[in-house]
Amino acid sequence: MNPELFHHKHPYEPFIPKNATKLIVGTLPPPRFTTRELKKGDVDFCYGSRDGMLWQIIDRIFDLDLKFENTPAAVKERKEFLASKGIGICDTVESCRREKIDASDLGMLHVELRDLIGVLRAHEKINTLLFTGGNSKNGPEFFFRRILKEQDMKIKVISKAGIPWHRARASFRSSARRTGPLGQRARPGFPLRSSVRRL
Repeated sequence: MNPELFHHKHPYEPFIPKNATKLIVGTLPPPRFTTRELKKGDVDFCYGSRDGMLWQIIDRIFDLDLKFENTPAAVKERKEFLASKGIGICDTVESCRREKIDASDLGMLHVELRDLIGVLRAHEKINTLLFTGGNSKNGPEFFFRRILKEQDMKIKVISKAGIPWHRARASFRSSARRTGPLGQRARPGFPLRSSVRRL
């Protein structure tokens, strides 16, 4: 591996409240979140880029009057909202390498994925995944499909909506026994809802 490549590490652990039934799934925040060089208006939390739309959309839909600033108060607001709605966040990518230091998913090299299936098995109340992008190369759904394939599982698309939300059902169709760690049974599927308004 070229030592000159930028090592883009995910700066945040998954945030999953105990009551979570939904999981937002993306890839990586912009590299400045890894290097801790946040800009004015960034929030030091998942999807906290001032250029991102997720929190702006949620803020408008739910009339939250969120703070868009690099303060603990802004982070607390977001965590409290997620917990109140039973929503967690766990991105698919743990780290990658980059030739060009930018936020492009296509620019990710030598990608290391998180154990998203393990996360779902550890949080059995989660039944809905909300992808922040589609099945294009290096997108969150693309990587989720790869994870499923590696474990001999399949995803069945039941409907598609416009970017950024997609709806599908991932079914555990494995030749192996349908059990997880410590003998936990794998759930029959994860419905992926298509609209943030249904959170």
